Amino acid sequence: MTCAVSGGADSLALLALAGWAGCSVTAVHVDHGLRPGSASEADVVQAAADRFGAAFLAERVEVAPGANLEARARAARYAALPAGALTGHTADDQAETMLLNLLRGAGLTGLAGFHPENRPVRGLRRAETHALCAELGLSPVQDRSNDDPRFRRNRVRSELFPLLDDIAQRDVAAVLARQAAGLRDDGQLLDELALAIDPTDARRLAAAPVALARRAIRRWLRSGAELHPPDAATVERVLAVARGEAVACEVGQGRTVRRASGRLTLS
Repeated sequence: MTCAVSGGADSLALLALAGWAGCSVTAVHVDHGLRPGSASEADVVQAAADRFGAAFLAERVEVAPGANLEARARAARYAALPAGALTGHTADDQAETMLLNLLRGAGLTGLAGFHPENRPVRGLRRAETHALCAELGLSPVQDRSNDDPRFRRNRVRSELFPLLDDIAQRDVAAVLARQAAGLRDDGQLLDELALAIDPTDARRLAAAPVALARRAIRRWLRSGAELHPPDAATVERVLAVARGEAVACEVGQGRTVRRASGRLTLS
C-alpha cells in the first residue's frame, strides 16, 4: 500500500500504524516547494519510513503562488500520488471540512464531508496522532502555513472551533464528525434514487422531485473532475435553465451550462 506522508503528525501516525499492522508500505512525500527548506522535510519522512520498515519515494511538484493556492496544491499533490494512496486525515479534518462546506453552501453532499475511502485514521483525533508521535519519539514537521490566517481552514481550526466548543460546552468536532457519517448514509440513498434522472434532459430534470434533481445536478457538475461540490446557488441556476427561466448559466471553473432543444450541455 502507499501512504501519503507529509511529515506532519497525522501522516507519521498513519505510517507507524501501517507498519505495526504488518502492511507492506511505501511512504510517498510530495514537496510543493512553497516553503523555504521544504525539501528537507523529505528526510524526516525517509527516516520514519526506514524505522517502520517502509519503502520511500520523494516527489516534487511545482505550484505557483497566487489565488486558490490550497486547492491547486492539493490537486498537484493528488496528481503526484498513486491511485488509492492512503492519507492521514483525522476526525478533526472531517469536522473542518464539514463546516467549510457548510459555509460554501454545498448542501448535503458537502455536509457529509470527505469520503472515508483511503482514510484509515479518520476515527482518530488530531490530539491522538500527536500523542502517538510523542510516545514514539518522532518529531513531526511543523508546517507554518497551517497558522496562516489567509487560509479559511486555518481560521476555522484556530478561531471557530474554540468558540463553538465554548458556546456548546462540548467537543463540537466530535459531534460534527459523527453527523457527517450519518449524513453520508442519507446522501447515498438519495444518490441511488437520483441515478434514474438524466441531468441533461431539461424537461425531466425540471419535473423531478427537487431534492433528487439537485443531487443529479451535483453529480453531473462533479463528474470527471476533482472539484468541490457545487454550492446551492450554482445548483439553483442550473435548475432555472432546466425550467426555461434562463438559457444559460455559469457554474464555476470557467464552465457554462446551456439549454438547447430540450437538452442541457456543460462546456
